[in-house]
Amino acid sequence: MNAQTTRGIVLKRIDYGEADRIITVLTPDHGKLRLMVRGVRKQGSKLAGGIELFSVSDLSFIEGKREIGTLISSRLQTHYGNIVKDLERVQLGYELLKRLDRATEDHPEPAYFDRLERTLSALDDGSVDPELIHLWFEAQLLQLAGHTPNLTTDASGQKLQPDQSYNFELDAMAFTSHSKGEYCAAHIKFLRLLFDHHTPQTLTKINNLTQLIKPIQPLVQAMTQQHH
Repeated sequence: MNAQTTRGIVLKRIDYGEADRIITVLTPDHGKLRLMVRGVRKQGSKLAGGIELFSVSDLSFIEGKREIGTLISSRLQTHYGNIVKDLERVQLGYELLKRLDRATEDHPEPAYFDRLERTLSALDDGSVDPELIHLWFEAQLLQLAGHTPNLTTDASGQKLQPDQSYNFELDAMAFTSHSKGEYCAAHIKFLRLLFDHHTPQTLTKINNLTQLIKPIQPLVQAMTQQHH
């Protein structure tokens, strides 16, 4: 059977038998793959270095007759090694890998791979606030799943105004005008940037970022729960 090649990011690793491991890998062109990695837990395994967590690797594999294929070669392309030097970033990295694994079916669109690669790059960059990375990641998952909030008009169809304040209606995924609303134009602008294609590194340039993150975190979390 002919081998296939791809790039992959390991989402999950499960020990199997005495020396093997089953990995779940996200790829840009084959969706999610489940691959048996034989002998990888033995000392000197040539496959071990290419399936590190928080890495992008070139992989060759043979499809299995059932759900699990076999990895036959791996070569590390990019390792985001700074992540493992910071406990908070490691824990967030594990959480986001699990989150993406739960959020995707076997054949997610290639954009999920792109977003995960950007997430690892941001986690590797010590200048980017982990809270911003987490918030951006959740917003991107909502966007990819088709649940981007209406950030142009309010729930009644009126154009959002820079001099008004708003509350947010989850059922409509839109803002509603309110004289003492929680959200102002700066919050809405921040949300537009979160749901767009900017990287977390780009968002660090926003003025008063810390003050914007605090009220937007529970809002994005509520959107996520609404569409979980």
